[in-house]
Amino acid sequence: MQDDDKMNEKGSGLSRRTFLKVSGISLSVPLVMGHRVIKVSGAEVKVFGPGKVPIQLTINGKNLSAQVEPRVTLLDALRNELDLTGAKRVCDRATCGSCTVIIDGKAVYACAVLAIEAQGKSITTVEGLMQGENLHPVQQAFIDNDAQQCGFCTPGFVVACKAFLDKNPNPTPEQVKKGLGGNLCRCGTYMGVRAAVAQAAQKGGRRNG
Repeated sequence: MQDDDKMNEKGSGLSRRTFLKVSGISLSVPLVMGHRVIKVSGAEVKVFGPGKVPIQLTINGKNLSAQVEPRVTLLDALRNELDLTGAKRVCDRATCGSCTVIIDGKAVYACAVLAIEAQGKSITTVEGLMQGENLHPVQQAFIDNDAQQCGFCTPGFVVACKAFLDKNPNPTPEQVKKGLGGNLCRCGTYMGVRAAVAQAAQKGGRRNG
């Protein structure tokens, strides 16, 4: 039986020991680099990570900076790096909607978007809906219609309702039910949520862009 540390004349000529050494070096180098550039089919492609890299995000009209690993989601960047904790981590599987934010006018789950991929886009979180001390019509409607209980799903629902009303300013009850199907409430406050959407639609739920 051949020694694993000897070169295999019929194989690649790379011993297991050499392979492990090379792999260790290649994995450790990116930890101290912002990004690398490699060529794929003749084109240069930037490769980031796995160490932290600087990112710039436009959130609620402000340009914010952070240092995150490329694998970090937008939700984690918002909560852990930028102190914007309105979006909640509940399922962390892009199914419940508690982490909903608006990106370029579309409601998305922040737990399903990498922070590094959200650069150059306009992001709106629940913190950006108020104007000074004045609540957004959707937020006020949630209070008026008792559309919240434990509160974990409420920020995501409010943002989802805002995005929905931006595209459907005068929705039918069936459109509301379908349009908010991506958000779940474990307390079962759906009737209150739908009533809140109806009230906000009457009072101009599109405010604040």
